[in-house]
Amino acid sequence: MTVEQVIDEIETAARRFRFIQAMVRVDVTHFSVKYRLMIGSDLYVQIYANVRSGTTGLALVHQGRRLYGRDSEDWQWHRHPIDDPETHDFSAEGAQLVSIEAFLLEVGEILVTQGLI
Repeated sequence: MTVEQVIDEIETAARRFRFIQAMVRVDVTHFSVKYRLMIGSDLYVQIYANVRSGTTGLALVHQGRRLYGRDSEDWQWHRHPIDDPETHDFSAEGAQLVSIEAFLLEVGEILVTQGLI
């Protein structure tokens, strides 16, 4: 996958979710991209992807702290669960590869259950 393909995936997925108020492209290099998908002034989804190293970071951030996330390092996925976002969940569910859209679906559920929207 190229950086351009990742950008297209992020922007296409973000447009499908009404809770995303703005897309902010924070950084783009030949091998990586970083976005903030703004939900509110202190609530956003941060996405980082490096196509060379296989590193992906997907995080729901509120007031500067990660509430939930899914990460991939060397193409190995894990989850940072909502009840303890500092831990690493390598269970079968936690280790599943997720698309940007699938992550945003999870975020939507969390936003509702946590009363954030």
